[in-house]
Amino acid sequence: MKRRLWLALLLLYLLSGVYFVAPEQQAVVTRFGRVAAKGVTPGVHYHLPWPVESITKLKVLETKRLTIGLEMPDQALGRAAAENPIQYLTGDQNIITVQMAVQYAIKDPAAYLYRSRDGAGMIARAVESAFAQTIAAEPVDNILTTGKIAVQNDTLQRSREILDAYQSGVFISSINIENVVPPAEVADAFREVIGARADRDRIVNEAHGYSSDAIARAEGEAGKLVSDAESYRQQRVNEAEGDAARFTKLHAEYSKARDVTERRLYLEAMEEILPRVKKVVIDSSGSKTLMDLGIIKPQP
Repeated sequence: MKRRLWLALLLLYLLSGVYFVAPEQQAVVTRFGRVAAKGVTPGVHYHLPWPVESITKLKVLETKRLTIGLEMPDQALGRAAAENPIQYLTGDQNIITVQMAVQYAIKDPAAYLYRSRDGAGMIARAVESAFAQTIAAEPVDNILTTGKIAVQNDTLQRSREILDAYQSGVFISSINIENVVPPAEVADAFREVIGARADRDRIVNEAHGYSSDAIARAEGEAGKLVSDAESYRQQRVNEAEGDAARFTKLHAEYSKARDVTERRLYLEAMEEILPRVKKVVIDSSGSKTLMDLGIIKPQP
């Protein structure tokens, strides 16, 4: 009877080594405190029962979120603002406090468990160090305007390098700068600068719009002038070609009958010219009286 009982207890002890890893998990097996297997994939597995081996499971596919820097107050969550937020010095000697959201996942469960006592703390310190290095060479305007994305990307790359050097076992997928706050002493001036920058951008956009409209109108007028000039050029070319063709025909007639053609041309020219000029007739006989055909009146 006792023998059966001991056999049953032994069987239960051996079966206690059976464990199951969920699809979103990986497991780390330690034997007497030393890592025996890491990254055990999902499924049913077996390990030597305690105290020989122990199992730790981690959700490696879960994306975790960490807030770094300024902790903004949230009444709904009952969260107060951070008492001592970290301040950073920019490349143009401005002091700012930022709030960053970091998303990361576990890529090496064993390293994450045993390389650091505080994984989230290590990530926070790595990101803070990387951001301080990045912003030390950048003016504050870059964080507030077009350079924000570049600062985030540089900080992300530096953070990954730091964490890989420490073999932290985590992978940072993104860093997002959510808030940039100046010290309280210069907050009003900081807001005025931001407002002035917004006004500048608005005026620049309006100027670009006016410029585009003016250019479009000028191009339209230029196109019309070019079209009119082309029409006038074609008209003059047609007239010149017509005159040339008429001269060619006259030259052919002139070659056939020189005297007749000369007289006809002379009469046609006089017919065109005389109606536009003042005419004076001199009587070659008698008293040589000059008669202005424009003022002579008939006798009653």
